[in-house]
Amino acid sequence: MPEDRLYRELFNARDFEYFHAQVAQTDMFIGAKKNLQRLAIDSITLERHRLELYIKKHPEFLITLKPYNCEWDAPLIVKRMCRAAELAGVGPMAAVAGAFSQIVGETLLEHSDELVIENGGDIFISTKHERKVGIYAGKSPLSNKFALRIKTNYTPISVCTSSGTLGHSLSLGKSDATVVVANDAFICDAAATAVGNKVKEEENVQEALEYALTIKGVIGCVVIIGDKIGFVGEINLGRF
Repeated sequence: MPEDRLYRELFNARDFEYFHAQVAQTDMFIGAKKNLQRLAIDSITLERHRLELYIKKHPEFLITLKPYNCEWDAPLIVKRMCRAAELAGVGPMAAVAGAFSQIVGETLLEHSDELVIENGGDIFISTKHERKVGIYAGKSPLSNKFALRIKTNYTPISVCTSSGTLGHSLSLGKSDATVVVANDAFICDAAATAVGNKVKEEENVQEALEYALTIKGVIGCVVIIGDKIGFVGEINLGRF
């Protein structure tokens, strides 16, 4: 697993069975009470097919950086991506990784009452025990120094990260890590992009954090840029 996807204790929990579920570019690392790889792959395959067919008919959906008004008969995954994009003020593809985490999570929860799913740095968690999610922030001296403590009464919950210095996802900002916590991974992923886009320099951190809490569904947010860190909301942040 690449360094930027290491979450230490979260993916070392001995009460989970771990497996990969990969279909094309969608590559998930999953922990569950039992091996549900086939079910996860089937879920990814179905939703990718629906999304790809829609994009083929509506190519603007794939490239726009602004909220997109989809048709009333669009697939549910498309409708949920569009809603998240509208709430956050970004293009719908900003929610794509979170979309698959949420949908696969909802499917697997019918067979395992505890789950952790990592998809491109975005995490979906349902737990009966407190878990820790470490924050990787690249070359920042604060990287891997802080962790979010995930309480059981908040789950299922999502933790999504955007970075202007790491990874391949588009970010218009310069943060080393913008981490959003929300109950819905569609919204969480879109919000991480939206908030991260606002962090051009250290002076923007407070404004970005305040904006995060204006997005419906966001519980909290952490921003790391260089040796600076800021956070807001109902989250438990502590040293790793």
